[in-house]
Amino acid sequence: MSALALPPSAVRLTAGTFDRRRRRNREYLVSLSERNLVQNHLIEAGIGDQLWHLKPSGSSAADRGLDRHWGWETPGSLLRGHFLGHWMSAAARETAATGDVMLRAKLDGVLDLLARCQEENGGEWVFATPPSFLRRLAEGRDVWAPQYAIHKTFMGLVDVYRDLDDERALQIAHRAAGAIAEWARGFEREKFQQILDMETGGMLEVWADLLEATGDDLYRELLERYWHGSLFDALLAGEDALTNMHANTTIPEVLGAARAYEVTGEERWKRVVEQYWEWAVTRRGTFCTGGQTSGEIWTPPFSFAARRGPKTQEHCSVYNMIRLADVLYRWDGHPAHLDYIEANLHNGLLAQQHPETGMVAYFLPLEGGARKNWGTPTEDFWCCHGSLVQAHTRIAPLAVYADDDTLTVAQYLPVRAEAMASGRPVTVEVRLRDDASYVGPDANGGPGGELHRPRALRVQVVVTSAEGAAARVRLRIPAWTSSEPVVTTGASWQRDDRFLELVHPGGQTAVDVEFPFVLRTVPIPDEPDTVAFVEGPIVLAGLVDREVSLEGDPADPSTLLAADDERQWTQWLVRYRTVGRNTGIRFIPLNEVTDERYSVYFPVRAAVTP
Repeated sequence: MSALALPPSAVRLTAGTFDRRRRRNREYLVSLSERNLVQNHLIEAGIGDQLWHLKPSGSSAADRGLDRHWGWETPGSLLRGHFLGHWMSAAARETAATGDVMLRAKLDGVLDLLARCQEENGGEWVFATPPSFLRRLAEGRDVWAPQYAIHKTFMGLVDVYRDLDDERALQIAHRAAGAIAEWARGFEREKFQQILDMETGGMLEVWADLLEATGDDLYRELLERYWHGSLFDALLAGEDALTNMHANTTIPEVLGAARAYEVTGEERWKRVVEQYWEWAVTRRGTFCTGGQTSGEIWTPPFSFAARRGPKTQEHCSVYNMIRLADVLYRWDGHPAHLDYIEANLHNGLLAQQHPETGMVAYFLPLEGGARKNWGTPTEDFWCCHGSLVQAHTRIAPLAVYADDDTLTVAQYLPVRAEAMASGRPVTVEVRLRDDASYVGPDANGGPGGELHRPRALRVQVVVTSAEGAAARVRLRIPAWTSSEPVVTTGASWQRDDRFLELVHPGGQTAVDVEFPFVLRTVPIPDEPDTVAFVEGPIVLAGLVDREVSLEGDPADPSTLLAADDERQWTQWLVRYRTVGRNTGIRFIPLNEVTDERYSVYFPVRAAVTP
């Protein structure tokens, strides 16, 4: 592998937008009670009434049950219990990264309740999903994705073990796996392949994780049983197995194949993952945001114009494709995977989390005059509600990677990372220089001495180690960089394709880098005169309640937009307005839009000469 992810405790976001969003997410995680989180597991175990004394007292809402979890977590919902797994996964990662004692205590309470549920169920079954749902699935009767919901509980338990070394969580998961293995063994291969055509979530990934954790051959058997032939064999045969398929049914399966390769070393799993990326991204393209789905479905290759609607870019797909890009970068070191992550961090994870409430937008609409539909703390619990709370605990490790002697700064987020290089500890701190700057007279005789928007991403990277403890540090050159980066440092450095390579001799080395950018238009591939506006990695949204056309040159954004409110600008707080229109339209970053109506794509027609 070309790079390793740093452990959660070794890398932390520092003050900035992403850390504010992480803190908002942490506040939400803490706000949920153990009793409500486990409500459906308790009911399935037959002990909901016994333990309902855990409810808060003195609240009329609590007395009437109105403080419980509803939406997809309503008792009786077919996917009930799914959110608990996401919550455990998020709480474990946040605790591992920050030492959060409150979340750790809540996790202990949740594990106590799950252990009680497993005991009441006879020692194995620990899920909120009834076993009868698996029977209905096998019989081809109508039931919504029981393995998907079951996987979430497994995932949460495994992540508590992996991030916090909690053996109790591992044992609960290991015992529960026995029940699933017994069920799966009851079918011939052909029949089980039909069952796998119904959404399984990340079951394959869990079996690989548990194989690594326990070494038990049970999980090798389950890996083989969960080889999804209709998807994996088609990919290995070089076929497009994705167009018009439900995207987030298949992405978790391929993440499972990735873990199977990492744990077993068997190349067939790796080939599946590489072919999936080839068909999902390279041969399919993306919207300007980096997202790709419409109505949760993979769009046909480079056919996006007709698929801009209220249900583009499902958050779960964004999060899981970021995970897949991370896997592939760690395998092959290709910077295109980091560019993909960057676009989806800014125009997916940030754009689909409300900056004040912390709630999720299931979709990111790209129709004209769109509006984001935000979830609520306890009334919805969509699938994307779960992937949101996980995502914002897992951003920091995407910023810095390490191998034996090299540290790579992959994302320009304020972050502090502690790693090893050549067996010696090294600290890397990434700071954004996001202040505007005063400039002198310009070449065209401008007045100078005025505050202007920086035209480059300005970054300072500080590397610290013991004297003589040398290290090699690489800085990614983003794909959107419009001209040569400007580097200021006392250490030696060179450019190597898409990276700046710095030799850190030991002690402390500071490097200041400016990555120039320009406002650019990004057309829809199958409708090239319809464009979005992007600056650096940031997609802009025009605040308008319908689709409108602009006049100018679709290849030249200066004929369409002009600077707006420039004195208020700092790094990425982008402001523009249209030119040549009777009624102007203001543009702001898509990830700052909350309740305003907006458009991202604009048809452009040639200006009419008087």
